Amino acid sequence: MQRIILSRTDNLGDVVLTLPMAGAIKAQLPDSQVFFIGKSYTKSIIEGSNFVDKFLDREEILQNPQLLKDLQASAIIHVFPDKEIANLAKNVNIPIRIGTSHRFFHWFSCNKMVNLGRKNSDLHEAQLNLKLLQPLNLKTGYQLTEIAKLYSMTKIATLPTAFQHLINKEKFNLILHPKSKGSAREWNLENYQALIQLLPKEKFQFFITGTQAEGEKIKALSPTLFDFENVNDLTGKLSLSQLISFINEIDGLVACSTGPLHIAAALGKKAVGIFPPMRPIHPQRWQPIGTQAHTLCLSKPCNDCRKSMDCACIQSITPSQVANLLF
Repeated sequence: MQRIILSRTDNLGDVVLTLPMAGAIKAQLPDSQVFFIGKSYTKSIIEGSNFVDKFLDREEILQNPQLLKDLQASAIIHVFPDKEIANLAKNVNIPIRIGTSHRFFHWFSCNKMVNLGRKNSDLHEAQLNLKLLQPLNLKTGYQLTEIAKLYSMTKIATLPTAFQHLINKEKFNLILHPKSKGSAREWNLENYQALIQLLPKEKFQFFITGTQAEGEKIKALSPTLFDFENVNDLTGKLSLSQLISFINEIDGLVACSTGPLHIAAALGKKAVGIFPPMRPIHPQRWQPIGTQAHTLCLSKPCNDCRKSMDCACIQSITPSQVANLLF
């Protein structure tokens, strides 16, 4: 039995797009065990995949390296370059240590390196991740339609009763996640309000999600967004685990390039992502991958958007275009 560790200790969306690696390993090495090192706040999404056997908290194993050594892993793949984890893996003598050759410290901590440059690649982030399976002699070339089948998000916690009653089974339940903690170009709040007004209220039920701070910002900038009778304010009310469970129960989600967008796509929901046409944050690199995932992006070069977070190209996407993808 091979025990293989995936290490991705960065953000939520990046972690979601790493989960298909576990599916690819299980498909080709069905008797293997897959462990996943991540930050504590990503635990609930990692544990949601049936292809991951165990979650390992980054801080816990740094404080107690014996936890990593006791796994007796045959290989570790540093999907996200993390110098401390890479050095620890070497120190506990994991036999195969895989990383990109584009990180200098990997030349000292890894013994299998892949020539993998992400910034200027034409491949999707999930496809780039899968390239790191090459030293294990596994298939590395996947189409996005193939990757959509490698999540197996079947271990989702039951949604608490307090939130279940908000979902209207007679309507299309749609999450709008307007903010991104500043990590992405965002569609204006006026567009989200126009989308709510455009979609028939007898057919759609809306939920606004985000952190408490994002909710306060939304209310300050667009106070009437929450005034519609079919709009529910869930900002600051859901833990990540509860948000995942809520997304698992609803029908669709609209957002810019954020973790919840990738979660919805991985769960097979209708996920509509709104993107700027600017490398390296364009949809070719970061679009949601799922059986019902869609993206909207202006088809033109976008250099002015580098100068401003208020991207003119992303604002050119109309509420009608989004609405057409929801019917």
